[in-house]
Amino acid sequence: MQTLPLFTEPLHDGEDPALLNPLVLAYLGDTLYDLYVRTRLVQTTHAQAGRLHKQAIHYVCAAGQARALQSLMDMLTEKEAAVVRRGRNAKSPTMPKHASIADYRHATAFESLLGYLYLAGESQRAEALMAKAFESTNKEEHNATGQS
Repeated sequence: MQTLPLFTEPLHDGEDPALLNPLVLAYLGDTLYDLYVRTRLVQTTHAQAGRLHKQAIHYVCAAGQARALQSLMDMLTEKEAAVVRRGRNAKSPTMPKHASIADYRHATAFESLLGYLYLAGESQRAEALMAKAFESTNKEEHNATGQS
């Protein structure tokens, strides 16, 4: 798969993106993962837009992102794990409507990590983690539906 055509240079000159509010990082990370998932589904699935949207929801919902983060925890550096902790502990002004608070916080942590990596200019690392998360969720879905 080709890399996503996104910016590859750090966006904050000299500023450590890990010091940004984790909810700001999550704001960006949410969009990155959504774009990644939609791109992968379009590349690998011959379906109409409505079906693609339903498939994407499985990956980008809070529970899906929480499971994705769990699949990545052993791969994270100390710095990345620290960003994840900050994201998980961030106090959001909104409450989840269709997710548990635990899943919502873990999803925020996952999104914070992606936003951090992107702003730090580590888009290849972000893409590698998104690929692993996608494959993990994809494998889990196939196991749940009995597909091989």
